[in-house]
Amino acid sequence: MEMVHVLDHPLLQHKLSILRDENTGVKEFREIVGEVATLMCYEATRDLPLQNVPVQTPVAQAITRQIAGKKLAIVPVLRAGLGMVEGILTLIPSAKVGHIGLFRDPETLQPVKYYCKMPSDIAERDVIILDPMLATGGSAAAAIGFVKEYGVKNIKLMNVLAAPEGIARVHQEHPTVEIYVAAVDEKLNEHGYIVPGLGDAGDRIFGTK
Repeated sequence: MEMVHVLDHPLLQHKLSILRDENTGVKEFREIVGEVATLMCYEATRDLPLQNVPVQTPVAQAITRQIAGKKLAIVPVLRAGLGMVEGILTLIPSAKVGHIGLFRDPETLQPVKYYCKMPSDIAERDVIILDPMLATGGSAAAAIGFVKEYGVKNIKLMNVLAAPEGIARVHQEHPTVEIYVAAVDEKLNEHGYIVPGLGDAGDRIFGTK
């Protein structure tokens, strides 16, 4: 099974180009992150099972195909992951939303959970974890671990951009988690930023510096 899905659709790549541009303003950046999440969701849910359902059309009865009762949840990593939530709910309004807040301990540099709230039936759901940037992979790997603690069996990770180091870290700790990205960039710099990247996604979504 392919574990890293690089989604090279022309619409995605065009929108990613706008996100990378340092002259793109907060409003446009926020809107496009949502649009990118919608387009990526289309691919990340491609394997949902279908069932045959009879439907009466204005002409005759048809046997149609509908999603087979698969329950989904999306879990943004605070705060940047919030920018991807509405884009996915546009396609899947019935999805439930959990939240994970992480910060990096300045001494150990390890991610520390400061907030975690999940739907009560999260263990019965397939989960997509959302975070625009997969840089070192520390936060993503920790978030996946926290979600697994709730008994979730099927987890996917959706990022707008990833660095090779982040992909390697996630797959080292969670080899069965599929990753969906719009692009894999060159590397991390000495400050842990993706190069060429798009800067700090959280700052650009929320207009903070």
